[in-house]
Amino acid sequence: MELKTKNFFNELKIGDKLARLPIIQGGMGVGVSLSRLAGSVAKEGGVGIISTAQIGFDEENFEKDQAGCNIHAIKKHITRAKEIACGNGLIGVNIMVALKHYKEHVKAAVAAGADVIISGAGLPMDLPALIGEHCRTKIAPIVSSKRAANLILKMWAHKYDRTADFIVIEGPKAGGHLGFSENQLSDINQLDFDNEITQIIDCKKEYEQKYNTKIPVIVAGGIFDKNDIAHAIALGADGVQIASRFVATVECDASDAYKQAYINADEKDIQIIKSPVGMPGRALRNKFIQKLDNARVPISKCYNCLEKCNPAKVPYCITKALIDAVKGDVDNGLVFCGANVGRINKMTTVHDLMTELFG
Repeated sequence: MELKTKNFFNELKIGDKLARLPIIQGGMGVGVSLSRLAGSVAKEGGVGIISTAQIGFDEENFEKDQAGCNIHAIKKHITRAKEIACGNGLIGVNIMVALKHYKEHVKAAVAAGADVIISGAGLPMDLPALIGEHCRTKIAPIVSSKRAANLILKMWAHKYDRTADFIVIEGPKAGGHLGFSENQLSDINQLDFDNEITQIIDCKKEYEQKYNTKIPVIVAGGIFDKNDIAHAIALGADGVQIASRFVATVECDASDAYKQAYINADEKDIQIIKSPVGMPGRALRNKFIQKLDNARVPISKCYNCLEKCNPAKVPYCITKALIDAVKGDVDNGLVFCGANVGRINKMTTVHDLMTELFG
């Protein structure tokens, strides 16, 4: 499909909230996108997103009380991010439906004043009930198909008489957990995802009319440069979500070794893996992934992260693997990444990256 691209980008309006630039920085856990990165993105006029997945991993009592430390850290990082943003942009959180304490994370984010909550890794069917009525926090599901979008919008309308404040459409080139089958991911070029995007945009129009509102659509997965942004806008999207490119920034909350792993990576280093979340995921192939080719990595401690996780059966502990990586042990930890990680070849700053994308 040949599209006419635009040479300008509009601001992003989500209800009564406004971001000067139509970009959402994707939430990356564990500990990759916290207050420093999210606050810096918002300061530049975008939407900075904090991942709540084991967000309290570096809190003093985390080994003994993961749930308590995570709730404390959610509130702490939202507050810090807003301080860094200095009143610019928006600050939000990404909360995975698959988390064991999903409800508590949502309520903590609302209490802390999160501008937006983005929820995926499962279908967030009960999200409207968790934030309560008359809540100023805006909510969005992450979907990868028209079927999922229809299902969520229909359920929210029927059960809660409301609709999504915006929708994030995540394509097959995204990093981390993916809403596609392994067969689909084996050859992503066979997927006509542009068509899927336009179908989702069409299906949400019914709910815009029903509730007399605008439901912005954000396209995610494989967005790398200004041309990708223009392409998404030309398809009918209102903005984009970018994650991987923000890893190789000074402000990213991950260790320098983690950032350097992105800079050093080539396309051949990327692998689709099985995650204990129950979804396939895209990550860098390293010694840790190579071990999983032959056997599971024994789990000595459960960190109570996933609702449906049997430590005796899953191939590895995703919490430990992600914490090891974000702290700098990139050989023996799990490093999620997007399909375009091989195109990242230098460190930059959030300001310079945003200028490159929208200047």
